Order: sequence, then C-alpha cells, then structure tokens
Amino acid sequence: MDLNTVTEIATPHARADLPTYVPGDAFLAGGTWLFSEPQTDLTRLIDITRLAWPPLIADDNGLHIAATCTIATLAAFEPPPAWTAGPLIVQCCRALLGSFKIWNMATVGGNICMALPAGPMTSLATALRATCVIWTPAGAERRLPAEDFVLGPQQTALAPGELLRAIEIPAAALLARTAIRQISLNPVGRSGALLIGTLSAEGFALTVTAATRRPIRLSFPAMPTREHLADRLAADIPDPLYYDDVHGTPAWRRHMTARFAEEIRQDLAA
Repeated sequence: MDLNTVTEIATPHARADLPTYVPGDAFLAGGTWLFSEPQTDLTRLIDITRLAWPPLIADDNGLHIAATCTIATLAAFEPPPAWTAGPLIVQCCRALLGSFKIWNMATVGGNICMALPAGPMTSLATALRATCVIWTPAGAERRLPAEDFVLGPQQTALAPGELLRAIEIPAAALLARTAIRQISLNPVGRSGALLIGTLSAEGFALTVTAATRRPIRLSFPAMPTREHLADRLAADIPDPLYYDDVHGTPAWRRHMTARFAEEIRQDLAA
C-alpha cells in the first residue's frame, strides 16, 4: 500500500547515522504490516536494514538474534545438538502462518514490536527467558526481559524513538526440554492460544501467549501437580486478561489454556 503521507526515507548505515527522532517517524525493517494498511500519522521512514546487523550469532553465551533477522532465516537455523530447546525455534516460526513471501520479509523484531497477542516470536523469546536489547535515542542501551517487553495488544515498553536492536537467548535456557501447543479457529488462522512449557535444572515454566493480552510466564521450582498448576493459572490470569477478538472468545481461550497447560505438564513430567 502506498503511504502517501511519507515524505522522506532515511537510510542510515551506522548507528551514528540514525536521525534524531521526531513524531511521525517509524522504523522500517520487513514492512509486512507497515505497508498493509494506511499509516496517516507517519511522515518519515527510517530503514534499519541498511545497518547490516548479522542476523544470528550462536556461541557459548547462547543465541543472539538481530531484530532485522527474517523469520525465514531463523527457521533455517540449525541449532547445536546440545541445545535441547532448539526445535522450539522452528516450531514458533511455523506458528506464524504466513506465505513464503511473508517469511522472507517479516522480521523477528518486527513481530515482537507489533505486540500482537498471537506474535510467535514474543512466545519464543518469553519462553526461553530472552533479553531485549534496546537502543535509546540518546545513544545508550538498555536491556529488558522479553516477558516485560509486550505490555498489551500493540503496546510495548519502547519509549518514543527507542529501537529494538536484538533478542538474546541465554545458553542455559536452550538446554531445557520443551513442549508446545497451538490452536487456531481455522487451519490457516491466527493463533487463538499458544502455550510453551520448559523443564530445566531451574524447574518448570509455562508461557501463555495468544490467549492473553500480554505474555504470561508461570515459574515453578519443580514440576507442579495438576491442581497446583490449575490454581496458578486461575490466580495469575484473571478473566479480563484473556483476549477477545474474531480469533477466539475469552471463554474458549481460557478453556484451551487450561487443557494445553495440563497436556504440557504431562508431556514434560513423563
């Protein structure tokens, strides 16, 4: 879609080239949402793809994912055999039910910054205890746990002019055993519920996304009983926190969350 209010496109090649933020600016990476509907409040696009960040860096510290890494690149990544949680990466990529065109343009950072409840990159980052690396307009850097980045539908913790630089998944989280459940109202629809369980030396954790307005991560020092898990879900996810849109009612999302949570608990307790 033509964005006929945009009068300038900035193409910085280094951080020092980033223009001073003014209202009406938007960062452009894949642009799969940006060009999908009118953006009448925008006057300038800042194309961050020219910054040429390495998309993926895997080392002893874990996995560093540039915000501009495409879904296709992440899905094609072959994690080291020791990373037990490695298959979860492509499983979350597949939860983004887009065409190959979308996969090759949409970015990990863009999916997270859109802050849609069904964003599977948010699910992945939250479940694996990732850290969001954020560049500030003043030239500094701050770090925020992924579970605190998305505050609600299309609402993030980014201040005006801040830029998501990378998502860092620690090596310890990649050694966890994982289980995932996802459901949509139709075979190619947006996720109505997406739950991820992890089991590691630190205990059991359950991440609830798509069903809720923001990511919810429940941690337990050991595998909980069915009753304990159900009690935590009821206590930590009150009814108003379940999302309501054309992709599922709150009652259905609550029911599927409880069902999937127990299935995941049984899978990882086996």
